Amino acid sequence: MAMREADTTPHSHGADVLTEKDTAILPTDNETGYRAFRAGSFSFRRDGYFARISWPGGTHTLPVDVFLRALMRDVAWGFFYGTVNFDDVIGTVNHYGEVTLFAGLFNDAYRNAGRDFSQRFASEALMPVFKAMVGDWTNANYDPFAAPMETGTPWGTKNGNNDEAVTRTRVAARRMVGLPGDTPLRSDDNGFPVNRQFSDVPQDQPLVEVEPGFENEVSAYNLFGYLSRSDVTWNPSVCSVVGDSLFCPTSEEFTLPVEHGNDRCEWFITLSDEIDWDIRDRETGQPRAKVITKAGDVSCMPADIRHKGFADKRAMLLVWENGSPKIPELIAKGEAPVVAVSF
Repeated sequence: MAMREADTTPHSHGADVLTEKDTAILPTDNETGYRAFRAGSFSFRRDGYFARISWPGGTHTLPVDVFLRALMRDVAWGFFYGTVNFDDVIGTVNHYGEVTLFAGLFNDAYRNAGRDFSQRFASEALMPVFKAMVGDWTNANYDPFAAPMETGTPWGTKNGNNDEAVTRTRVAARRMVGLPGDTPLRSDDNGFPVNRQFSDVPQDQPLVEVEPGFENEVSAYNLFGYLSRSDVTWNPSVCSVVGDSLFCPTSEEFTLPVEHGNDRCEWFITLSDEIDWDIRDRETGQPRAKVITKAGDVSCMPADIRHKGFADKRAMLLVWENGSPKIPELIAKGEAPVVAVSF
């Protein structure tokens, strides 16, 4: 990917959509060993402990582990649905083909002071910068997808890389995991051992007797066993698809590395153990609720909130998404509700 230094003329809240020519991968710093990056008027650099972001009229600092875990999800999820808040200041908004990179856009203190700043990019222009950044800033002993007790630390000067970790392909079944020609089941043989916190999960598979001629149409698998072999946390993968209905199960330990701002309702089914959720207003970040979900609990995250989860014991979570691209526009027009059920 050929890149040159960015045009640093501010485009705050403008209609311009920035492209590859507005991005840059800068030379390696002689002291830290890390590269710096530029996307439009945003600059990114890291040192031994911190990621440092700047834009016209503002700067922001995050612990580099916090930044890398969030950046890794934004990359792996393809900017995901709606808003990915790295913290209370920095994040992205997915417009599905284009993406807004922002500072303070969903922070009422920044907005009230007129200090928020954002720029809109073609998704295909911003993604290569983010991929290059997470690759360059991740050292050999650190995996931003792993729980803290399952990986090393990201601190210090440049020390190799961990391309195998940061280039994992997110599971995206076309019909269902395990069907012929689709995403395979996980096993010891293909590099997915049972996680240390799921050693008690049965690994037996259901017996399916299929009528001749339907071998490619009928299947079943042990979802708990499949999730017990997940090598990542907080990374919902598409395991079954029926039209726009997507089942995206995942395993959760420590904290969700982002605050996800919904642009549609999102159903959560806690399959095991316990997850605590902080719920905030999507636009302002003001607290709205605390929710504790235990095994068997079903909850719906409205389309006007952001959420962050916490799990001490590794937990299994089923995220049920309606992937229709029409929903955000319908909600914006008031033609679809922000809650699934009104009481």
